[in-house]
Order: sequence, then structure tokens, then C-alpha cells
Amino acid sequence: MATMSKQQREEFLADTHVGVLSVTGEPGHPPTSVPTFYAYEPGGELTMFTGTQRRAPKRIEQIKQAGVVSFVVQREEMPPAYVTVEAELVEISKPTHEQMLTIARRYMPEEHAQGYVQTELGDPENLVTLFTFRPTRWLTSDTSR
Repeated sequence: MATMSKQQREEFLADTHVGVLSVTGEPGHPPTSVPTFYAYEPGGELTMFTGTQRRAPKRIEQIKQAGVVSFVVQREEMPPAYVTVEAELVEISKPTHEQMLTIARRYMPEEHAQGYVQTELGDPENLVTLFTFRPTRWLTSDTSR
């Protein structure tokens, strides 16, 4: 089992994976971990959104309070590999249409991504929130090496 180089880990994170976001839970409770769509470009920041479908997830406040998260992506098929990023919160905002579309396009065909973003941002009862994180620590493994 080998660790990945900086370039390998950044390219792996930039590939399309469903990530798992973990943030500190309330006192006496375990961390909250949820599957998450995201966007990342090598050398850049990690972005993701939440608060769609008229849900106000607790993780919005948990992320604001903690200011840090763990985020992991993995290769599902053999041989397994993963990248875990510890990251600090840089910005919280309402996503623009283009920011949200950039993420949605990674996971959906264009027509579905356009409709999804239009529906979510067009609903005044949604609390769609965009988080931007700066990776601060990386943990990696690639069993194919």
C-alpha cells in the first residue's frame, strides 16, 4: 500500500467521486457524516453545497461552528484507493447558478443538472448554502502501487 504524490492525490480528488463529509457533532454525539457532491481543481479549494429540497440540515450550523471538516473520496472498484482531506472553512455563501451547476454537472447529464439547479435556486424556501474549504492535511492510500 503506497501513499500518493501531491499531484496524484489532487488529481484523484478532482476526479468524479461522491465524497463523504464529516463534521464534529453536538457534545456527546458522534460526528455527522454525509455523502456529498463536490468540486475541486488541483491546487484549489474544495466546494460543496447543502440545504436543497427544502431541508435545513444541522450540518450547516455544525460546519459554521467547527470551522473544519474531514472529507474522504474513494475508488469503489479494485484495487481500492482513497484520499482524505482535513480542511478549514474559508467561505459560506449562497451559490450562484454557475457555482452550483459546476458541481451538479459532475454527477448528472447536462439537462438534469440545468433543471436541478434551476429548481433548487428558484425555490425561495430552500436554504441552499455553498461551502468553500481549503485543504490543510492530506491522507492517502493506493493499493495498486
